[in-house]
Amino acid sequence: MERDFAGSFRRYGAPVAAEPPPPGQGARRQVHRGHLLFTVPSPPLAIGLIVLLGLALSLLFFYPSWTRIAEGVLFVFAGPALVAAAVTTPLTTAVGGRFEFHRSVFLALAVLLLELPITVVWLAALKAWPSTVPGLMFLGGFLAAPAFWFRQMSLFGVGRTNHARMLPVSLIQPLVFLAGFFVMVPPGVAVLVATLAFLVLAFGACVMLIRASDRPMRREFQSSGVALIRPLLDHVSYRDPEATRALEAFFLKSAIPAEVMVSLLGFFRDGMAHATLVLPTVHPGPFATLGASDLPRKLSEQLGPEAGTVLVPHTPCDHDLDLPSQSEVDRIGAASRELLRSLGGRLAARASPLVSPYPGSLARAQLLGDVALVVVSQAPQPTDDIAFSVGDRIVRELGLQEGPRIALVDAHNSYVEGQGDIVYGTPTAEKLLADTKAAVRAAMAQAIDGPISVGVAVRSGFTIREDGIGSQGMRALAVRVGGTTTGYLVIDGNNLMIRLRDPIVSAMEGLVDVAEVLTTDNHVVHEVDGGINPLGERHSVDAFCREAKEVMAAAVADLAPSDVRFGTVSVPAVKVLGPNYTARLLTSLGDTLSMFTNMFAATFLLLVAGSLAVAFALK
Repeated sequence: MERDFAGSFRRYGAPVAAEPPPPGQGARRQVHRGHLLFTVPSPPLAIGLIVLLGLALSLLFFYPSWTRIAEGVLFVFAGPALVAAAVTTPLTTAVGGRFEFHRSVFLALAVLLLELPITVVWLAALKAWPSTVPGLMFLGGFLAAPAFWFRQMSLFGVGRTNHARMLPVSLIQPLVFLAGFFVMVPPGVAVLVATLAFLVLAFGACVMLIRASDRPMRREFQSSGVALIRPLLDHVSYRDPEATRALEAFFLKSAIPAEVMVSLLGFFRDGMAHATLVLPTVHPGPFATLGASDLPRKLSEQLGPEAGTVLVPHTPCDHDLDLPSQSEVDRIGAASRELLRSLGGRLAARASPLVSPYPGSLARAQLLGDVALVVVSQAPQPTDDIAFSVGDRIVRELGLQEGPRIALVDAHNSYVEGQGDIVYGTPTAEKLLADTKAAVRAAMAQAIDGPISVGVAVRSGFTIREDGIGSQGMRALAVRVGGTTTGYLVIDGNNLMIRLRDPIVSAMEGLVDVAEVLTTDNHVVHEVDGGINPLGERHSVDAFCREAKEVMAAAVADLAPSDVRFGTVSVPAVKVLGPNYTARLLTSLGDTLSMFTNMFAATFLLLVAGSLAVAFALK
């Protein structure tokens, strides 16, 4: 989980209330409104800040003449910024790009924020060395350069990745500013020449910045990272199908085929599925709703009412088994539907509760006919992804012995960043194998003959932003065997913060004899500030305990005799991201971020130094 690049870079915002689509987009685009890095201020607030910054800059330039200060606000600073805010969106659309109005207003504000400290430093230097430092005329001409540099850099990535087409849009604010400034303070030839040189330097600095920042992604993936910014924004904000296809195409370029296993544990009443536990060896990433991310919702929808209540806990796998596209998810969904329809007769009515073989075991098992449902957790120690190779070895080794078939679940319920992965060949992996064997033996020893009763319940109405919980909410499964009831709570989220599992389990054990908390590891919840968004970060433990009791009580009330059926199918040649893909991507993104940070400062300083050299030469 912690290696997910969306979460690692803390980049995604949560959905908020829907708003009308951008002008000209019509009804085809449903607004989701995630955001990257931070939330931009609302347009009314940004416009107010533009006026205040315009006043501050005008005071610096034209004090003590209040008439000229007012003219400066209207014609030089705030006015041009507001013009740029108003026309950037339609002009970007006209040249084949897209730049939303709230971003347009924020960009105009950001330009003024950039100009203010430059003005303060320049004027301070001018006051200290009046005979040496170029005067206000050159300062006015120079301010257009960082404004152009910053706008071109921003619009190139977000609006459209074409320097020539974005030039007119990027120049709006600096040119309207220059027009107003030169009307108020008529320039000489030297200032005009210097201003033109400043703008040329700004464009060159912007090109250098973008090309240098794009090199790591081009080198590793032969793709432009800058060209993915707009699709990323559109996928996160609008779930735009074209943007999703562009991102899928990027991931599919490096995808490799893999054999994916899908297991279903179905609970039937009167020949109809009342609940289905779906266990694909698919990791629910990489982010947002791209590929296998939001897998619980996608599989629930694809299985439909025929499957009853669908529960999709996490299985032993990591980002190597992320699916890069919706078409691959559809293959898993189709295989799951076929498997559900082909599930054979009921399993033997011999079962046990969920049991642990000894204190400190990483595995607990519940026997259901000839299937052992094994739940793995390292809680109260950190617990995270179990490598597929570890889970596969466990299933294969136990399959060679005479005993039940294995349905393996990663509880994924004790989060500490960067800790808890179980990797093949480690002592923890060896312990897990031994603990699983012991847990299965303990479950078999405690199994009794008799009817199996099952009940399910769903609690929904949560949001990613407020609760850190995906659309599948909380789903409770209660299984009663011989008077002993086991309760499973599946929460649609990305791991549970450490030390929260035990109080939630204790709350449910007033209703059932044995309980466990499972999470889906759904990476759609990364769409918030902070990125990872583990359960418990936004939703209190008291609320979790209360809601867990309510939904488990409803599941217990739903208990009724049920037939248990189990099946497994192999889906060949499914495209997955594969080994080391996430590490490569993280490394490239880290290099990109480092390169951008360094080149942002370097090109700005180069712009300032070059412009000062021109100003001093023409002074």
